[in-house]
Amino acid sequence: MTPKLGKMKRVPLREGWLSEASHFTPWLASEEGLELLQETLDMELEVEAIEQFVGPFRADILAKRTDVTDDHWVLIENQLERTDHRHLGQLLTYAAGLDAATIVWVAENFAEEHRAALDWLNKITSEEFEFYGLQVELWQIEGSPPAPLFKVIAHPNEWTREVKQKAGRTVAASGTKELQQRFWQTLNDRLVEKQSAIRPQRAGPRSFAKYAIGRSQIWLATSINTLKQLIWVELAIEGPPGKVWFDQLFAQKAEIEAEIGTALDWQRLEGKHMSRIAIIRPHSDISDESDWPAQVA
Repeated sequence: MTPKLGKMKRVPLREGWLSEASHFTPWLASEEGLELLQETLDMELEVEAIEQFVGPFRADILAKRTDVTDDHWVLIENQLERTDHRHLGQLLTYAAGLDAATIVWVAENFAEEHRAALDWLNKITSEEFEFYGLQVELWQIEGSPPAPLFKVIAHPNEWTREVKQKAGRTVAASGTKELQQRFWQTLNDRLVEKQSAIRPQRAGPRSFAKYAIGRSQIWLATSINTLKQLIWVELAIEGPPGKVWFDQLFAQKAEIEAEIGTALDWQRLEGKHMSRIAIIRPHSDISDESDWPAQVA
């Protein structure tokens, strides 16, 4: 017996999101939207700001890649319509102002000249920069709720090959993700046990965790790099005021390091959006669970 199959149809984006600023951008920055974006781009992202000020302008979404060790800012600019020259200009202006390395343009449809412009930017810029064009669609099956879909219209030259290579490592990666999740849960248990003022975060399969300390533009973060076998904890300080705060702390470097009991890695990062003060622990293999107590400490 032939099963009954539904018929798919594409529906207008405005049936799912009435307004770009009030509906689509908040959805894209939500857990649901971000998950779909991460699956499409094959990268791990954490939203840092929505409607981020860039001088007198505001960028839609600023995110940070959490699957790399360096500061890697991702600018996401979207429109519920066909691409236009104005948004291309905004994209480049915001990317420069936010020091973004990955630029993602999401639109209903891409004009051929704008897709070609992204391809050209990927061609002439260094490997440090990545430009993506994503076409967003809504599909429905016989009255079902509309389902969003991203199509990659433009991407860096090496992206397709890298995605295929990663797909071949799916089994190994899934084991690493499970290990990461259990490691973060062990850290959470330790924070609770010590009645730490630092609030535990959800233990997820990721390489990076962020902890609020009650002040905007400053937070604590922990990262693990399974490839280089590194673990580090950092005080991350954001924006121009952060340079002032960094200098105030650096003036007390000797006292701070004496209280903590170890030398710190002081990174003012001239010309960058961020500054950081870090403790880095080498030779930290999270697959060696017998070493977890020392790593967590």
